[in-house]
Amino acid sequence: MVEIKRCDWAENSELERNYHDHDWGRPVHDEHKLFKMLILEGQQAGLSWQTILSKMDAMTEAYENFDPEIVSNYDEQKIEELLSDQRVIRNRLKIKAVIKNAKVYLKLKEEYGSLDSYIWSFVNNEPILNSWSSIEEVPARTDLSDKISKELKKKGFSFVGSTTVYAFMQSIGMVNDHLLTCDFRI
Repeated sequence: MVEIKRCDWAENSELERNYHDHDWGRPVHDEHKLFKMLILEGQQAGLSWQTILSKMDAMTEAYENFDPEIVSNYDEQKIEELLSDQRVIRNRLKIKAVIKNAKVYLKLKEEYGSLDSYIWSFVNNEPILNSWSSIEEVPARTDLSDKISKELKKKGFSFVGSTTVYAFMQSIGMVNDHLLTCDFRI
């Protein structure tokens, strides 16, 4: 039997292995998934990715499939409902950020046509393929994630610090940080 080699971080759980093997580092251009991943990476702030993965399906359901048209209209009653929903990250600031980010996303779409065209323009529509030998080499943020974070904040997005943005870039394949030894390196 051939042993599959993965990035070290993905060997802790089946959820992480599945996410690593099928999603992480693969270019995403689907508008809905881009918005969802931006939101989920922001929800991770201060938490583990394992926590987000374990709640991802339930959060998608609770936030009505992360439809920005719906989420942008959430009111205080909906915020209170989400605060009592164990399926989501029950943090008032993060819940309000989801709503705010949905509103900002809709404005960004008006201005740029799509989040896809906007976000991928930072890398000229070409993924950055890094060549790391160990997980310790993989950065938590870069000059590019600093720049994108600053631009997203200018637009009005919340929970988009440089570390969050770099994780977002990894999650949507703008940057491919699969280790050189990983069988899933594209």
